[in-house]
Amino acid sequence: MNAVVPTKINHLLQKRPPGVLFFSSWLRDNGISYELQRNYKESQWFQSIGKGAMFRTGDEPTIYSALSSLNQQLNKHFHIGAMTALDMQGYSHYLPMGKQTVVLFSPRSEYFPKWLLEYDWNVILRTFKTENFPDHSSIMEMQKDSFTLLVSERERAFMECLHLAPEYYNLTDLYYVMESLTTLRPFVVQELLETGKSVKVKRLFLYMAEKAAHTWFKYLDISNIDLGAGKRMLVKNGVYNSKYQITIPRDLENYE
Repeated sequence: MNAVVPTKINHLLQKRPPGVLFFSSWLRDNGISYELQRNYKESQWFQSIGKGAMFRTGDEPTIYSALSSLNQQLNKHFHIGAMTALDMQGYSHYLPMGKQTVVLFSPRSEYFPKWLLEYDWNVILRTFKTENFPDHSSIMEMQKDSFTLLVSERERAFMECLHLAPEYYNLTDLYYVMESLTTLRPFVVQELLETGKSVKVKRLFLYMAEKAAHTWFKYLDISNIDLGAGKRMLVKNGVYNSKYQITIPRDLENYE
């Protein structure tokens, strides 16, 4: 391979941390033709991880480097949410057992690449599409391992947990987390409850916040929140809460 080739690729590699992924379309837009890309792979500068995606030979890409690369190079909007986001912000009460679980959300208009779902990231990967909230509402940037990630802020992250309960999260366990959320911002909570589409999430959130007697709860204007109509049975053999018209676990209702 002639000297011009490594000079070109080195210019890109030096600007990015180890583990970053590179995508064919992005490389092309940055002056690396498809022909050069083939040469790089044949010369073992790059190793393929999936269709149109590759990483520097010798690197060890992670789920975080993959997400950051997808969002920044391909203008995707994949974000880390639910309990994973709470854990990253120090609010999870779950003790990790075995592999870490990483919960990802995407807008319904975007799709997780097949290679992202099939590659062994050494985590339990759970992916969801949702339109419960406006796409970019209460999502922030966080740094992890030199990569910039999109992560749900704690208010949205907890509501995402409720969205996935009781199938993926135990409601009583989530209440223990709610008890620790003493500094939620009422204006953020209000906006999410007003714009969110899930009646289940809204009712559960208000029930738990009121039960926990958080100071910020009194600043919410529940009259502006659409709680829908009719009863919601969330668990079998539970206890019915007439105020929020939800059936909840008996141990949660009796917990003091």
